Amino acid sequence: MFRRSLFMTAAFAACVAHSARAELATTPAYSNVTQPRLDKPEPQNWLMPRGTYNGWGYSPLNQVTSDNVKRLVPVWSLSTGVVDAHQAPAIVNNGIMFVSTPQNHILAINAKTGDVIWKYERKLPADMQQLHPTNRGVALLGDKVYMATMDSCVVALSATTGKLAWNRCIADWHQGYYMTLAPMAVKDKIVVGVSGGELGIRGFIDALDAETGKEDWKFYTVAAPGETGGNTWKGDSWKTGGVPIWMQGNYDPASDMLYFGTGNGGPWMPDTRPGDNLFSTSAIALNASTGKLKGYHQYHWNDAWDWDEVSAPLLIDVKKNGRNVHELVHAGRDGYLWEMERTPAGKISFVSGQPFVHQDVFKSLDPSTGRPTYNADKVPGTNKKALFCPSLWGGKDWPMEAYNPQTKLLYVPANDNLCAEITGEPLGPREAGSLYVGVPIDDIFSSMRPRPGVDPTKPMKIGQLQAWNLATGKKVWTHDFIDSATWGPVLTTGGNLVFTGGTNDRMFRAFDATTGEMKWQTRLNSGVEGTPSSFMIDGVQYIAVQSGYGVDAERQNNGLKKMLKPRLDHDTVPNEGTVWVFALLDAKTANTAN
Repeated sequence: MFRRSLFMTAAFAACVAHSARAELATTPAYSNVTQPRLDKPEPQNWLMPRGTYNGWGYSPLNQVTSDNVKRLVPVWSLSTGVVDAHQAPAIVNNGIMFVSTPQNHILAINAKTGDVIWKYERKLPADMQQLHPTNRGVALLGDKVYMATMDSCVVALSATTGKLAWNRCIADWHQGYYMTLAPMAVKDKIVVGVSGGELGIRGFIDALDAETGKEDWKFYTVAAPGETGGNTWKGDSWKTGGVPIWMQGNYDPASDMLYFGTGNGGPWMPDTRPGDNLFSTSAIALNASTGKLKGYHQYHWNDAWDWDEVSAPLLIDVKKNGRNVHELVHAGRDGYLWEMERTPAGKISFVSGQPFVHQDVFKSLDPSTGRPTYNADKVPGTNKKALFCPSLWGGKDWPMEAYNPQTKLLYVPANDNLCAEITGEPLGPREAGSLYVGVPIDDIFSSMRPRPGVDPTKPMKIGQLQAWNLATGKKVWTHDFIDSATWGPVLTTGGNLVFTGGTNDRMFRAFDATTGEMKWQTRLNSGVEGTPSSFMIDGVQYIAVQSGYGVDAERQNNGLKKMLKPRLDHDTVPNEGTVWVFALLDAKTANTAN
């Protein structure tokens, strides 16, 4: 049966490719991306990493459903020629697809046929340290496509030719700055943020003029003396405080408010930087026109566990106790599901917080502010060992949640039953561009421990796909992945489906969005860390995802192999990059999108 399925899939893909060549398909005409289109994208397009500014990861397309998804087959695939973590979504504008890859390549592709229109390759410095060699997507605005690069620059390219329009470097990579996030296109600005929290940088968010690359405004995520929050850093610790921006933000056009998630403080050990360390591990609200801080909520203060809260909170309206609450929702690396209220002026107020995986660090949350109280024995420090749950990889790392307005459920790619044990070491002087962590590097990658009471000699429930009803605060269903963490961002659709990859078996899967029943899976050539997206051309709905394994997923899996011997002793996950596009075997030509 398996061989027959492979044959049918290959035969169908070959038929589609032959048909495309026979039709001598031409490159679609490019449609400039305007602000009204970004404010309300057409259902058939996928114009930004999460589809819409609110961060839902939701496509209203409903041709592929939980009833017919079993007929989903690949219609074309394309090798990127690059290895390592392919985490970016396929961005699609009226039949033209843009994908970015590690090493800062961009492919512009005919989304129907898989033919390459143009390719851009960034020439990165050969001696540059790449802690996280990945890229999480591009932005579209006007007639240009934008990418943030590992050497801390932003490039603007012609969307039709790939020709460089401008190049703006916003920080010095020699000092440890780099960028992995997808830029945000908002009005006439391209908004980005810097990574490098383990290298002694001072994080910031930058807004550049979309036409020229000139800086419009800058917001530092580490508050300096005299600024709001500046008294939460002691001495000169703010100069090397970290607080990186790993992911794109979300945006509310009605209030002109940007929302970002921020990373951990640096170095890691909290005794090296006493205080709350604003605005680390927080949700922040910035006025998009001015870059001024309007509100914030710090999920946990003086972080000791490398729990970057990298994902921006989702903008979701939730009915609670008869009142419609304009919420910000975030499944945290600290293992808590956070709900906050946002106002048009940018103020952020705590609503609720509860663990979605096993968490033993927080004693309690202040019922008014959400500020946690810690179990002291769970806080590591310099020359102080601590075992804590979840591990430094978190209850949910960078892979993004999704929200479906039909089911009214939030879908979370979670990791449970993994803890960590680390001990801080005394810091030497900072050397520009070198690790400035305060934890032995061997400890970082060998720190994982099973949750107390869990027997690692038996199959372990680790990765999970969870569905939460925000109105009731209850978990509705969970799908467990045995002996594997999950590093798969989530896509949900109007066809009552949830798509995700992320496991070490290379599977890409679809689940019934209401019940959690797995409806379809296919094994790809390499591990799937890509962000899925969906689009429609000529009445046919497509699902796209990149495969290509690496970076933190690979590092964690190497640790799991040591922990779960001999079960995972053989399990090496391939990391060759490939773009995959799927459609129904018998897809109709009628447009059934809502």
